[in-house]
Formats: sequence, structure tokens, C-alpha cells
Amino acid sequence: MHKVVQDIMTRDVVTINESETTLQAAIIMSEKGISSLIVIRDSKPVGIITERDFVKKICAKKIDVSVVKVNEIMSKIQTFADPETPIDVAVQRMINHRIRRLPVLSNEKIVGIVTVTDLAKHLRTTLLIEGSYDENSHVSS
Repeated sequence: MHKVVQDIMTRDVVTINESETTLQAAIIMSEKGISSLIVIRDSKPVGIITERDFVKKICAKKIDVSVVKVNEIMSKIQTFADPETPIDVAVQRMINHRIRRLPVLSNEKIVGIVTVTDLAKHLRTTLLIEGSYDENSHVSS
């Protein structure tokens, strides 16, 4: 049986309204220990804001985070998956769009996100199950 994204996705997705400041986004990301937020407009996901957005669009340009709104630096959601999308299809979408995070939507609502970390965990589990990966021989001291 082929696995689908709902089997590996992160379900606890943190969101922020597009009209909030990037300072508020930074505070939420710092408090939660996460590297991205899904941006919401009228209860629908429209974008994503990541640590990389802060570095490239704010820090490098020396812009004050307390005056910039989230929707000014967010990346628009280019593609998404639904919970039943096969993992290989999700991976191909991520490669095609050159993204590290793939939102998972159901009825236009965010229900999860697939990250490269989720994919790495899935690969590790798959390799362990197939017996082609010895967990103890790859541990660094």
C-alpha cells in the first residue's frame, strides 16, 4: 500500500493573519520553536512566511519588523496537497516548485504541512523497515 501525505504530515500547523506585523510573526515562531507560519486571509490559507523570508526581505534590507505586515513578505502558496495525495506526488510538487514546505488542504482549510524534515523521517523509517539502514552504524559520536 502506498503511503499518503496524511500519514507523514505535521498536523499542528501554526497560522497568522495576513494583516499582522512581521514582528508578531517572529514572536510566534520564536515562542513555538518553528521556522514557518501559514498566512491566513478570510479563514483561508494564502501564503507562507519562513525564516528565510525574514533574512532576505527584512534583515538584509534593514527594515523594521514592527511596521512590515506579514502579507508584504509572505510567499504565495504555489501548490498544495490534499490528505490523500501520495507521498511521491507531494515530493514531485515540492521539487517542481522548489519549496521545502507543502501545505495540506482539505475543503480550503489547512489540515497539515509536509516539510523536508517529515520526508527525511519517512525515508529513515522506510529504510529501517526495508533493512537497508542500520540505525546504530550511522550514529555520530
